[in-house]
Order: sequence, then C-alpha cells, then structure tokens
Amino acid sequence: MDFVYFIANASLSLRIIEYLRAMEHSKAASITVVHQIDGWIVKVRYPNPLTPKQIEDCRAFLNELGIPYEPDMRLQMVFWSLETGQSPVEVMRRYQVAIVSHGIPDTKDIEAFRQQFTRGLGYCPETLA
Repeated sequence: MDFVYFIANASLSLRIIEYLRAMEHSKAASITVVHQIDGWIVKVRYPNPLTPKQIEDCRAFLNELGIPYEPDMRLQMVFWSLETGQSPVEVMRRYQVAIVSHGIPDTKDIEAFRQQFTRGLGYCPETLA
C-alpha cells in the first residue's frame, strides 16, 4: 500500500515522520522524501497489508497535512529506481531530483537538509520552514 502526498513545508514533513514512528503498524513503513522548489513529495510505502481502519486513519492524517499527489513519469521512475535498490545518489544524478530521505523514517535527514540548504542561501524559504 502506497500513499503519495504533496506537502507544503519541512515542518509538516517532519510531523508525518513522527506520526509514522509513533504508530505500531507503521514501524515497517518505508518513506521517501523528495524536495522540490514549491514543496515536498512524501511517499509512504507499507510492505504489509493494512486493515481498512488503518488505511482510513493514515489517509485522514495525511489529508490534514497535505494533498494526494499523482507523480509524473519522472518521479515515478525515481520511486521505482529507489525501490529496486539503486543508490539515492545515483538516482538524484540521473533524474535531477533532491532525495532528502529514503527508507526507515528519520527526522534527522530533513533537519540536515534544511540546515544545509538555508546556510547556502542565507535565508529560509517558506518550503523549508
């Protein structure tokens, strides 16, 4: 079961990761976070089937923080490449995307990306707030 959402800023992306880490059925979930100029794309993949209640709860939470997103072909290829075990660095080079995190959800990846990006710009864009 996959959920793909457009998220407006880093803080909301962090909340999604915290939610996944807190939910027992989400411990095995894999998350891919891609930063784009206008926001974040977050893909949550559950390796095991979820109950209808778990699906409903997860979808309700994600709908509060973002908008369901239908990835274009390039982003579909990014997700597919990562799922087949290709290196995130290799995938970033090939498809020219910023993969912030892939695999076990970890807020440190997003925090580090946000700090590096802001330091390089000298200010904090709205999407990194």
